[in-house]
Amino acid sequence: MSAGTMSDGVHAARSHAALVRRAMATYLVTDASASGARGVLDVVRRAVDGGVTAVQLREKTATARELFELTLRAAELVSGRALLLVDDRVDVFLAARSAGAVVHGVHVGQSDLPVDAVRRIVGDAAVVGLTANTPAHLAAVAALPAGTVDYLGVGVIRPTATKPDHPEPLGVDGFAAIAAATQLPCVAIGGVGLADTAALRSAGAAGLAVVSAICAADDPAAAARAFRAAWDEVPA
Repeated sequence: MSAGTMSDGVHAARSHAALVRRAMATYLVTDASASGARGVLDVVRRAVDGGVTAVQLREKTATARELFELTLRAAELVSGRALLLVDDRVDVFLAARSAGAVVHGVHVGQSDLPVDAVRRIVGDAAVVGLTANTPAHLAAVAALPAGTVDYLGVGVIRPTATKPDHPEPLGVDGFAAIAAATQLPCVAIGGVGLADTAALRSAGAAGLAVVSAICAADDPAAAARAFRAAWDEVPA
């Protein structure tokens, strides 16, 4: 490899990492039940209009076909204004990207495909997030080649009905301990509300992943704007 090619590769990796970190600040995770009659796509549209920087399509009860079609339509609505990620379903991500949708990556959990296999499948340019909430999870990530994982979803912060099988809540202090133990951006998730913004950013959060506080809000755009404004008010 020439010096120029190596330099280009390092620059591309740094640019990718910077893009991911910037996009984590206000992170919507979708939920059909919380969205109610207006539906997921309407929430996505309003939330992106309100300033969310990333959208994860997490629809556990959707079929592969339903999630594929949802992803295509969400990509049209987001239109490159935020990162668009698919939860769990690497196959749906690949199919949507093959169909021409602007979808940026996937988020996987500890019981999904191994994250190193996911990276090999989706390629270097895709965004790959991983759920992690224990020292053992961090140790496993640290043993992987650099660039395998782009960010960590860390939680739950407190009990949440949107994930009834969640692990023991970490609280802000538990989150801070995880965030301090890794160089990867850590996004706080699970029972996160607007009032948590300052404490979690001060604890090292690269962003807040929000479900009900936006999906179930009377005005998802206003809720998204409130989260974005609260985040921007706290010193990094």
